[in-house]
Amino acid sequence: MFKEVLRGPLGLIGTAAIVTLGLAAPAVAQQQLSIATGGTGGVYYPMGGGLAEVINNHIEGYSATAEVTGASVENMGLIATGDADLAIGLADTVAQAYSGTGRFEGQQLPMIRGLASLYANMVHIVALEGSGITSLADLTGKRVSIGAPGSGTEVNTNAILEANGISYDDIDEQRLNFNETADALANGDIDAGFWSVGAPTSSILNLATTQDITIIALSEAELQAAMDADSTFATTTLAGGSYNGVDEDLTVLGIPNVLAVSSEMTDDVAYAITKAMFENIADMQAIHPAANETTVEFTMSATPVPLHPGAIRYYEEIGATIPDDLRP
Repeated sequence: MFKEVLRGPLGLIGTAAIVTLGLAAPAVAQQQLSIATGGTGGVYYPMGGGLAEVINNHIEGYSATAEVTGASVENMGLIATGDADLAIGLADTVAQAYSGTGRFEGQQLPMIRGLASLYANMVHIVALEGSGITSLADLTGKRVSIGAPGSGTEVNTNAILEANGISYDDIDEQRLNFNETADALANGDIDAGFWSVGAPTSSILNLATTQDITIIALSEAELQAAMDADSTFATTTLAGGSYNGVDEDLTVLGIPNVLAVSSEMTDDVAYAITKAMFENIADMQAIHPAANETTVEFTMSATPVPLHPGAIRYYEEIGATIPDDLRP
């Protein structure tokens, strides 16, 4: 379901702001690892922070930090340039980077490898109650945040709109990150915003405490059109009660998130990170519930690029069945 390469738009590699998780300085020099995540209003950052803590606490000789970045598209570039050691990215973006398609047309990054798939994003289309926006078609002529430049949200937004006959020419598009989108909605500066993110996410939770929000449901035809255009999409359920004012279950588009590294990472390091993560996944689950989806089974079904040989060593060690297309 999640294995096909997707089409989407190319972003520029931005500058990652390194945010060190406040840990005591080591007594001896340790090798530093950087984890490219996303904005602080999403799920990538706490997931990356949780992984950094696992590395710091369970892999001797290594110290990890989480980095605030523009997310998926930028993160693949950071892996390619060696400015990040690990990165989280949406499956379609990771697949495009590996194959040189979509936003990476002419800029193939064949060194991209997977360590694991972490959890599935859900595409949220959020407006305020009383905005008059109740359907995807109602976005025409409106001010819409399509996601931060270089983010997987922007890739997903473009795919959904194009699949349903809406172009950026039909809307007043704004390229805002999650926190900026929430603030702009609250202030009346935009009419609607897209999030491709694990649920629940802090930026929408915070918005829903001060504003009455609505999440726009796509019709069955609109969901199918998006899945036909982008084979990494699948339908999933946003549970009622995830946010204030969103009481009923909603069928939304979901897409996996991949923990990616370079093929140049040593097998021993890739093995150690994969092993430490799965053996201490409760540490990450304590930071964000999205890590409840981080399983070996999800990795085998949802990863769109070959796995790193070091990760394969761990999966073989625990007896996992590895599909042929996940072997480099």
